[in-house]
Amino acid sequence: MLESPIGKSRFANQGKRVVIGQRLMQAASDIFLGWFRAPGGHDCYVRQLRDMKVASEIETFTPRLLRQYATMCGWALARAHAKAGDAAGIAGYLGKGEQIEDALWSYAKNYADQVERDYDAFRKAVRLGKLKADTDEAESLGFLP
Repeated sequence: MLESPIGKSRFANQGKRVVIGQRLMQAASDIFLGWFRAPGGHDCYVRQLRDMKVASEIETFTPRLLRQYATMCGWALARAHAKAGDAAGIAGYLGKGEQIEDALWSYAKNYADQVERDYDAFRKAVRLGKLKADTDEAESLGFLP
């Protein structure tokens, strides 16, 4: 997490600053989440060694499931911001009407277009031998024609 753009953090230890932020944003935090100052003065934060949580394999999602997953992620993000943020300040920042929706839609569309251009360049580089790829795996995942 970045420090506030309006001045120096109130936390003397930057690891503690990150941990406090994570505890604000997460519904249930890692019980081993903590911080310390390492020799040499580096601030660090720590968490459990093994993350036993399930990870989504979004590359296997159908379009419908991806929309549902994105909706759940959006709700989780909104909840975290509502818990940690200043509701009036956020509302003022977002503006009225569909302004934020239009801005997010435009950003998402432009980002998706850029990803497609990058992917086309990637495939071309693999075909021309500029990049090496495990063709068996790449073909089975649909990355190569």
